[in-house]
Amino acid sequence: MTRHKVSKAIFPVAGLGTRFLPATKSIPKEIMTLVDRPLIQYAIDEARAAGIDEFIFVTSRGKSALEDYFDHSPELERTLTEAGKADLLETLHQTYMSSGAIAYVRQNRPRGLGHAVWCARRLVGDEPFAVLLPDDVIAAEKPCLKQMVEAYGDLGGCMVAAMEVPPARASSYGVLDVDRDDGSLIRVKGLVEKPKAGTAPSNLAVIGRYILSPRVMENLNNMRPGAGGEIQLTDAIAAEIGGPETVHGYRFQGQRYDCGSKAGFLQATVAFGLARQDLSAEFADFLHHMVALREAAQ
Repeated sequence: MTRHKVSKAIFPVAGLGTRFLPATKSIPKEIMTLVDRPLIQYAIDEARAAGIDEFIFVTSRGKSALEDYFDHSPELERTLTEAGKADLLETLHQTYMSSGAIAYVRQNRPRGLGHAVWCARRLVGDEPFAVLLPDDVIAAEKPCLKQMVEAYGDLGGCMVAAMEVPPARASSYGVLDVDRDDGSLIRVKGLVEKPKAGTAPSNLAVIGRYILSPRVMENLNNMRPGAGGEIQLTDAIAAEIGGPETVHGYRFQGQRYDCGSKAGFLQATVAFGLARQDLSAEFADFLHHMVALREAAQ
């Protein structure tokens, strides 16, 4: 059976991050820090663990700080070297990207996720590719995209990460119409973007990890605005259903945090802080103290 290798990934990072104003007035949302690493670093590390070696960023005006983050910093490196701070120097090296490994394309108008992915079409070519949304941070023993790449190798077609959500929240997501549910793998017979309340075909929502056939780019060439008046990626994936290639959902193992919302960002901060051996004891004591104060005040 043919093995389908995925070596390219698209990171749509053109959004304005208005839910985090005023912070995002001066810094891109993607380099806001979760404990001590920017959101984009979590996405990059997950992609690297899955075997990705070509990284494509779809950006917009005001994202120069994001581009600078992955560049070398000779002055800082020299300062750390002279100070003998080897651990910090190694941390700094993990942020570097090799010359030619990273590319940037501009999305000149905010026309939706599908349009952002389409902007990278010339860099993708005729290969399957991954899409990672940095807002979705997934804590997992085996990184989510690695789980998907391993399952995708014998399948081909398109694969989307999926998780169960409360039915009342299904209208906030793209939702799977399930043909067959085999546990981790879910064969899909339809995809609905942001269904109206009470009309969702299931409570399995699409989360921000995708492995897509290059045919999706062809579909995006002809897409008209969908839900919200935007070019929807789910519509282009749904166009593959019933064709020569399959569409699967993948029920990943791990905990997803929606860091595109303030509440989700705070939840992720607590979870990742408690998971750090160098922070957990002091941080847990603080949280217990805050909870006790809150209960005493009620």
